[in-house]
Amino acid sequence: MNFIAIDVETANADMSSICQIGIAHYQDGKISKEWVSYINPEDYFDGINISIHGIDEEMVIDAPTFQEISKELQDQLNNHIVVCHTHFDRVAIKQASEKHSLPPIQCTWLDSARVVRRTWLEFSKSGYGLNNICNFLGYEFKHHDALEDAKAAGHILIAASNESGIDLDSWVKRINQPIAPITENEINPDGTLFGEILVFTGELEIPRREAAKMASQIGCQVASNVTKKTSILVVGDQDVSKLAGHKKSSKHRKAEQLILNGSSIRIIRETDFKEMVLISE
Repeated sequence: MNFIAIDVETANADMSSICQIGIAHYQDGKISKEWVSYINPEDYFDGINISIHGIDEEMVIDAPTFQEISKELQDQLNNHIVVCHTHFDRVAIKQASEKHSLPPIQCTWLDSARVVRRTWLEFSKSGYGLNNICNFLGYEFKHHDALEDAKAAGHILIAASNESGIDLDSWVKRINQPIAPITENEINPDGTLFGEILVFTGELEIPRREAAKMASQIGCQVASNVTKKTSILVVGDQDVSKLAGHKKSSKHRKAEQLILNGSSIRIIRETDFKEMVLISE
């Protein structure tokens, strides 16, 4: 199995604010090359992001910018199968490239979370997060380090292929096929984020009803309030940019407190949410 696994960490809720990238090359199912770099996002660091990955302004002050490593990314990723666990990393790379008017990565993306959902029945609806699956497989790694997470995604893909007997090229086709027949349920059971519980907060550009419909198309259950079950919080772009991380909504603050207490909640901008929906179509 020849492929490349990638993961990124971000400085704040804007997914283009990449502050670390890790890449692992696999040749015949084994790691042949590793590459990792801090990235200066030229943006502010939100305290909640720092609490998750431990990266702050001082650590990246002398690091290259995304523009400066863009050719390196092109050289490593173009014309390859590139694996990431859920498509947040794919969206982050795309958003950062567009932000800096850089050409897109020309590769074939493969979501290892979608592979997991089609390999092990017990994870077809929920529990397919990177950390949980690595615990299931007995694979130890340092979560929220970009290179460690990239290698974990690679390990998961190999384990799933060994379990299912499906090779790499076949997986590229299989992940776009239904897990099970579509039911009349409003939530798409085959959505890329099926099982996620999503909450909206702040001033959105699109009507909440339309946003909720978009979320259901990619498999998310939309809730009105943030709880321990929440897994994604979508924040209005204006609430991220104009406030620069200050004066957050009560939902935003509650999500951050739950994260500090050990909950796994991803906070993203409305723009990035819409890009995730677009990529999933």
